[in-house]
Amino acid sequence: MNCWLLLPFMFGIPLLWPYIIATENSKTEEVRHPAGSHLRIRRGWMWNQFFVPEEMNKTRHHIGQLRSDLDNGNNSFQYKLLGVGAGNIFAIDERTGDIYAVEKLDREERSLYTLRAQVIDTTTGRAVEPESEFVIRVSDINDNEPKFLDEPYEAIVPEMSPEGTLVTQVTASDADDPSSGNNARLVYSLLQGQPYFSIEPTTGKIRISSKMDRELQDEYWVIIQAKDMIGLPGALSGTTSVLIKLSDVNDNKPIFKDSLYRLTVSESAPVGTSIGKIMAYDRDIGENAEMDYSIEDDSGTFDVITNNETQEGIIILKKKVNFEDQNHYRIRAKVKNPQVDEQLREYHTEASTTVIKIQVEDVDEPPVFLLPYYIFEIFEECPHGSSVGTVSATDPDQRKSPIGYSITRSEVFSVDDNGTIFTTNPLDRETSAWYNLSVIATEKYNIAQISSVPVYVQLLNINDHAPEFSEYYETYVCENAVAGQVIQTISAVDRDESIEHHHFYFNLSVEENNSSFAIIDNQDNTAVVVTNRTGFSLQEEPVFYISILIADNGIPSLTSTNTLTIHVCDCGDADSTQTCSHKDFMLSMGFRAEVITAVLICIMIIFGFIFLNLGLKQRRKQTLFPEKSEEFRENIFRYDDEGGGEADTEAFDIAQLRGSAVMRGRKPRRHARAEMRSLYRQSLQVGPDSAVFRKFILEKLEEADTDPCAPPFDSLQTYAFEGTGSLAGSLSSLDSAASDHDENYDYLNELGPRFKRLACMFGSTMQSKN
Repeated sequence: MNCWLLLPFMFGIPLLWPYIIATENSKTEEVRHPAGSHLRIRRGWMWNQFFVPEEMNKTRHHIGQLRSDLDNGNNSFQYKLLGVGAGNIFAIDERTGDIYAVEKLDREERSLYTLRAQVIDTTTGRAVEPESEFVIRVSDINDNEPKFLDEPYEAIVPEMSPEGTLVTQVTASDADDPSSGNNARLVYSLLQGQPYFSIEPTTGKIRISSKMDRELQDEYWVIIQAKDMIGLPGALSGTTSVLIKLSDVNDNKPIFKDSLYRLTVSESAPVGTSIGKIMAYDRDIGENAEMDYSIEDDSGTFDVITNNETQEGIIILKKKVNFEDQNHYRIRAKVKNPQVDEQLREYHTEASTTVIKIQVEDVDEPPVFLLPYYIFEIFEECPHGSSVGTVSATDPDQRKSPIGYSITRSEVFSVDDNGTIFTTNPLDRETSAWYNLSVIATEKYNIAQISSVPVYVQLLNINDHAPEFSEYYETYVCENAVAGQVIQTISAVDRDESIEHHHFYFNLSVEENNSSFAIIDNQDNTAVVVTNRTGFSLQEEPVFYISILIADNGIPSLTSTNTLTIHVCDCGDADSTQTCSHKDFMLSMGFRAEVITAVLICIMIIFGFIFLNLGLKQRRKQTLFPEKSEEFRENIFRYDDEGGGEADTEAFDIAQLRGSAVMRGRKPRRHARAEMRSLYRQSLQVGPDSAVFRKFILEKLEEADTDPCAPPFDSLQTYAFEGTGSLAGSLSSLDSAASDHDENYDYLNELGPRFKRLACMFGSTMQSKN
């Protein structure tokens, strides 16, 4: 098949291609291009490629022509276009084979269209030739500007970074064909950000061009422009913004806000008291602004600690201050950053300092004793009013108030206004060798200011106690004892305190006329009693009393006479005094058992008497007539009607309750006790004549008068006896104020069984004032 292929425009330049004839013998023919280029085709082939520029603004843009060599121009052939885009993007003139673009083409959306062409003979309806495939390529034009796809850009770089430090890199892309000239070749430039930043034109890397201080400006906005066509005229461009933040480095030392601080502290403030704060300022932030405070104080009275949250220095009291000793201090404080990099040491060569002046405030302090405690010595048995020692206290304040002294809880010592302690009672070392006193000093100008000091008084010993037996001796001698037999070993004690060891001397008293016994001093503070004869008689001399003289080694030496009782004992064949001591022990034990038994019997009798009294009192408190409660329950009537008071005369007939013939008269008020007695006497008159009832009532009356647990006189005492009538007046308050005469309540008997109790209580024989 021989076809013509016409491409009228290429990049806007008219081109006319000759038609190409492909013979059936497939010879290769050479066709000359109007510009001089050559194209080779084979027989049976078609020129299969068209070029059309994108973004053509014409509504119907002619691309080229398809024509069969069999077409003789009689309009019998029909050309058809098949494939993607046929009909809606590309159209063909069915008679001439001209191809048109009916829509604007965009290479960035699609750069290649593959179509098929077919020629049909309209007379026969058959295809003249087989389908031929060809391509329409959309040629690129520079219609897309560069775009930054990773926006927004943000970078952080340390402050004071040197020149050339890389900050970040930006990259733009161009949708144009990179193989089509310079349409997609980009270059970068800086529109805003000089002189601190620079950018590499081809890579888009942003670098620092000069040092920056975060404390002056902590962030910068840099505007970057990207141009295609390597920046030539007619190039398209796009821009983006980069936020560059400066991170902090420790290039600033802390500096005190004030060069002088004035603080005050009370002399009564305890150790550890916070007396003030100092504050330094650091232009850095974060951990670069952490501070460490220190002070220079030769006295060692104050110290400083750092508050890690507020970065303040807190001045605290390290030792107590005294206004009278020193009333002001002058110290110096320093501040620095605890952590500084080596390369930043040049910014921290000298620490910032400030002066702190501290004024001590005077307070009224209690007296101060010259010593923390006092120890005095005094001999026992010293006379009344003897001086023990002197304590002294002074007022530490400037006014020097006089001091008064006193001793608390002591009956043996007293103190005068000069602080001298005196004795007020005799002292005995054997009773108490030490006295612990508390002397109180009080300012006379301000008695609320007091202080105390412990005083220890030691009593020195004098030899004022003679030695005595160390224990009570039970001494026995057998009737058949021989001369020289040891019957008892004795020892002595002395209540006095001896500088050296005690030494006692034992002798028989010079008044001792008994030669039956002798004493031998062992020279070791013990002595033995021996017999001087053989044989003793229990019947003739059952007991011997010998006087033994004991002397100590004190200065002066004291002696005492002690009596030793010796019992004669029938030792029997055993020839031992142990049997005698055993008998005495059993006798004493028997006596003790009898005493214990007697004591237990007395205790049981006392408890029995107590329980008996309690039982009698409990019986007196019981109800005299238990059957009363049952009678009351039988005579209780309940009414749910509520009256209207004294003014209500319609609810019931008051005349039925109040006798019209007899009115109550006003009687003079009598004592409650006399009135009750009169009522009892009247009740005796209206009761039955039986003497049994009269005796019963009199007994109950006496019990009520003598019983301390009986109700008071202003209460009603009732008994299980109903009289035939009563002279008592009405208990009702209705119309009582208007009645001045006595009333007769005999009519109550006529009101029925419900008023039986009232009729018995208020009969005709008893009248009483309401």
